Amino acid sequence: MQTMILANIPSPPQGVWHLGPVPIRAYALCIMTGIIVATFIGIRRYQARGGSADTVWDALIVVIPAGIIGGRLYHVITDYDKYFGPGKDPWQAFNITAGGLGIWGAVALGAVALMVMMRVKKLPFLPLADALAPGVILAQGIGRLGNWFNQELYGAETDVPWALDIYYRVDEAGNYSPLNGHSTGEVIASVHPTFLYELIWNVLIFALLIWADRRFKLGHGRVLWLYVAGYTFGRFFIELMRTDAATMILGQRVNTWVSGILFIVALVLFLRAERGRETPQEVDPANAHEREN
Repeated sequence: MQTMILANIPSPPQGVWHLGPVPIRAYALCIMTGIIVATFIGIRRYQARGGSADTVWDALIVVIPAGIIGGRLYHVITDYDKYFGPGKDPWQAFNITAGGLGIWGAVALGAVALMVMMRVKKLPFLPLADALAPGVILAQGIGRLGNWFNQELYGAETDVPWALDIYYRVDEAGNYSPLNGHSTGEVIASVHPTFLYELIWNVLIFALLIWADRRFKLGHGRVLWLYVAGYTFGRFFIELMRTDAATMILGQRVNTWVSGILFIVALVLFLRAERGRETPQEVDPANAHEREN
């Protein structure tokens, strides 16, 4: 009797399905799933700190559009040569459906929008950021499954047992279309699944944040900074494995530099942050008063 062993990880045959004229994109579904998971984790954690679930729902309304805009801006700025210059169409910079959202820009502008919202509400920002951070990195991991469907964010060719097979995809007219087409079954290359490496790393950091927060009662932004430091540490090495086109600075990918710099900044802020955790009265005085009554 012969036993067949799956040597490589197959890519999905397609990443887009059509419900009549409406395209259903796996990448968007993965992002939406991540947002839902992060929201409910954030609500539970913020309530445990003394905050209100309504504040998290308000944050969702503010952060989602800010995150999309920030993510797209970061992508366009760091890959400007794809949209600007001779023979390029600048209007494609607005075509989000063609792919291209930078997590750095999404988190940065989302955080700024959140800070503004909390200032308007006259509530402290850091307790909410600490509550949301674990769910955010788990959502990032879920979102990476979208890269699997899109056949993107992979590394060099390899013969390791967990190599990812990249298929040749064509559209209805038979033209090569990696994002919108369907597989012909032909394997173009077998590569390192760096999207999977990052997914696994994100889940590990999620577990670390939950454990460290419970064990050491982290507060005053320490969960937030541990999230940034943990994520960027792994992302630094994953970026070194990627082979897709990217803007280079002094021979290194721009995201490698961003990861390294943010890791150092986050580590310093984590070490300098105040120990202990905010009281429910500090997190949300009005909600704390209602709970007492």
